[in-house]
Amino acid sequence: MLTQKTIWHFTLVSLIIGFMLAVQFQTNNEPDVRDTRDIWEIRQDLKKEQELHKQLLNEIRKYEETLEKYEQQRSESKGAILRQTVEELKKEAGLTEVVGEGVVLYVEQMYDESYVGPISDTVSAELLRRLMNELNMYGAQYVAIADQRVVNTTVIRDINGVTKVDSYPLRSFPFEIKVIAADAEKMYNRLKASTIADDFAIENLLLTISEPQQRVVIPPYDGVVRVKQMEAVEEDRR
Repeated sequence: MLTQKTIWHFTLVSLIIGFMLAVQFQTNNEPDVRDTRDIWEIRQDLKKEQELHKQLLNEIRKYEETLEKYEQQRSESKGAILRQTVEELKKEAGLTEVVGEGVVLYVEQMYDESYVGPISDTVSAELLRRLMNELNMYGAQYVAIADQRVVNTTVIRDINGVTKVDSYPLRSFPFEIKVIAADAEKMYNRLKASTIADDFAIENLLLTISEPQQRVVIPPYDGVVRVKQMEAVEEDRR
């Protein structure tokens, strides 16, 4: 005797088989769709497809060329930025010649015929450092003493009675101190109002300050730049 559950299973299987037969019958009765185009139409369609394919290839080639140009410009831009950065760093380090507006200070001995006593052939290191401090306060950007470029590592000191700028001795007069400033007129006025010239006069030296000049040339630093407390960084190869 069939149970209720068995009857339901039999009914479900019968429905599935009937649905499959109906689908197969419908598929067999559908007419075949044939390509009714003649040869000329097929050729025309093929030509259109070929033209479209050619157009797509041209578009791809154009975009590839554009992308290549962008990559080249990007590479050149990186190189230009790197070169510019190097030049800026060299300029800040004092390794390049600098031209700009500024003033020129002339230092010479000031002795008259009646003077009796020892004559110094150098300027004291302390006085020269005092002058450098004033120039920095007045906006000096670049300085050269007797054509010796003053940089951040420059040392002005007395060695055996001779004042040296780094290793260069100041033993002869006259010599020039060239200064480039952001505002040459302002620097000139402040130097004229300063008492620094009187300090030079105490050492029997005459300090003359030129009018602001449009073109002052500061030579590059010709010494060895020593870098402390820096280490090379190994390249990350990941």
